[in-house]
Amino acid sequence: MRSHLLTLAASLTALTSLQAGTTAAVSGKSAEAPTPEPPLSWLDETISPVTNPVWFEDPAIRSEIRPIYMHHRMDDGFITQGGDINLYALQLRYAVNDRLAIIATKDGYVDFNPDAGSHEEGWADVGLGLKYAVIKDDANQFILTPGLTFEIPLGDGEVFQGNGDGEFNFFVSGAKGFDKFHITGNTGLRVPVDGDAESMILHYSLMFDYRVSRWFQPFVAATGITVLDEGEGPGLSTEGYDLINFGSSGADGETQIVVGAGFRSQFAANISVGVAYEKAVTSPEDLFDDRLTADLIFRF
Repeated sequence: MRSHLLTLAASLTALTSLQAGTTAAVSGKSAEAPTPEPPLSWLDETISPVTNPVWFEDPAIRSEIRPIYMHHRMDDGFITQGGDINLYALQLRYAVNDRLAIIATKDGYVDFNPDAGSHEEGWADVGLGLKYAVIKDDANQFILTPGLTFEIPLGDGEVFQGNGDGEFNFFVSGAKGFDKFHITGNTGLRVPVDGDAESMILHYSLMFDYRVSRWFQPFVAATGITVLDEGEGPGLSTEGYDLINFGSSGADGETQIVVGAGFRSQFAANISVGVAYEKAVTSPEDLFDDRLTADLIFRF
């Protein structure tokens, strides 16, 4: 009888030790640090351009809502003798899949304040289109995305919108990553339906950015336009960059370039804010003295 009791006691002791070890193991497992989130892909670390927001299209395919504010100062040598333009706009993009997106790139409300002339307000034209990533090579950190938009002349003539019968924009955007450093570029051809009312314009943009952290991603950028075929509008020697197509009758062959710098800050995985300052570097400056642009991007 005594031997049976000793055997039972030994078995209970072993079972207790085994259970304690299992509990400790389970406790140790639950106490481990949570699995860290996977690192961002190279494309997630690239930023959407802040400068030239109408025509400098991001090559990435994303769904987003993007309100934009722009304060644009005109040069004193322009026909307005200076003054400023304020734009309040909202861009929309919807990724149908990882290659194709529907984009709304131009709209908004224009507040025009010339130093010589009357103050005017009105709606901008509306630009809609598509873009498709024909090359998306994540291994080599490269993407190439052509696209097409059409600007519908729904805006108000008081703010130099609504002229002509619309304008096509055939463009291609691309980006190349080198880990934290990225190069993004875009070029396109703006072809008006009515070549007398609006000019045919070649546009091109280039941006270099570096991801210091999610909070601070500085960039430098340059944007240019070249008038390939002038319109028969006002006898200006320059064109209207991104917001306005005057159809200037004295701008054939003219090239205008602006340079800028700024940063983008990512407050959450799907929210970022961008700020940019740009200055004209070609003469005559005319419509473009300098510009401050700010945006908020909400991705979904």
